[in-house]
Amino acid sequence: MRILILSCHTGEGHNMAGKAIAEAAEARGHEAVQMDIMMLSGRTTSRMVGGAYVKIVQHIPAFFRFLYWIGGVISSPKRKSPVYYANALLAKPLARFLEENPFDAIVTCHLYAAETLTYMKKKGMLSQKFISVQTDYTCIPFWEETECDYYVIPHPDLAEEYASRGIPREKLLPYGIPVRRMFRGTLDRELARRRCNLPPEKPVFLVMSGSMGFGKIQLFVPELAKSCKAGEQIVIICGNNRRLERLLRRLYHSNPNIHVRGFVRRVGEYMDACDVLFTKPGGLTSTEAAVKNIPIVHTSPIPGCEERNQEFFSSRRMSIAARGLREQIQAGQWILTEDGLKERMRQAQRENVRPRAADEIVTLLARLSAEEKG
Repeated sequence: MRILILSCHTGEGHNMAGKAIAEAAEARGHEAVQMDIMMLSGRTTSRMVGGAYVKIVQHIPAFFRFLYWIGGVISSPKRKSPVYYANALLAKPLARFLEENPFDAIVTCHLYAAETLTYMKKKGMLSQKFISVQTDYTCIPFWEETECDYYVIPHPDLAEEYASRGIPREKLLPYGIPVRRMFRGTLDRELARRRCNLPPEKPVFLVMSGSMGFGKIQLFVPELAKSCKAGEQIVIICGNNRRLERLLRRLYHSNPNIHVRGFVRRVGEYMDACDVLFTKPGGLTSTEAAVKNIPIVHTSPIPGCEERNQEFFSSRRMSIAARGLREQIQAGQWILTEDGLKERMRQAQRENVRPRAADEIVTLLARLSAEEKG
């Protein structure tokens, strides 16, 4: 089976979900191709769309909150939005691509591609069935104007929200958010710390900045460092944010208890090595940590979908949500010292996440492909 996975570079979570599906497909002998749908309009368009989104989120979050609110107001299953018609412009380029590159099934981890595929389906331009994979713990605006064959949602409790927005209940599959295999197993703590070059005995706080930034991480880390007791370790993963990495390395190069990392491929090993994770409530990172069974402190969310992610996790006791820097740090120290709290959080995570979501998605795609071939 050949699977096309469509995503978009508006945050890395969509891409990581796609990579998890590709990994599961390839492990079963299928071929998977992942593509940013905006590349059909050229590299410049892809950079503009992804770059504009990230800059708005990072620098003017209040404006992003307004846009998200406006989207919620105007989105409706009874009419199509400007977002739908903008993405419909990619229908002909995608049709040409599919004609030149045959695929048996299509999965999208992003709304934009779902809009394009819906337009193609309505116009008779699409022969394959396609499914969507939701990467946040809420139904974001405009999904109700899509017509996917199935919608993979993160949790059964979200079905009512999706159905209330006009998405047919029978199309909702609560498989969970797909995560890569590195997050589905647990490495021995001592071995993980050896691989990450961390002391074997000391408590470790892991701070993940995320692809779009942690918020005021340059303020958070000094506060966390001041609160740490003797020997407690802080690991900061900066990802692709090289400016942040250079700044933190300059500030803490002489502190043996603070470890600044740039882009890290073995994120799962750092999660195995840590005692507490500080991260903003992105759907993918939060799910990866919950699958890993790592105690989580959620920091300030991006307005909109991340606020819903934070609410979903904290209301089910899978994480602690705290607004101010001091409250966040106090929550981390509390988790570190309260074994009962840690175990309750881990149990809640085990009850609410589906580690094998990627495998279930591949099974579904194989079934849909077989049905199409008759």
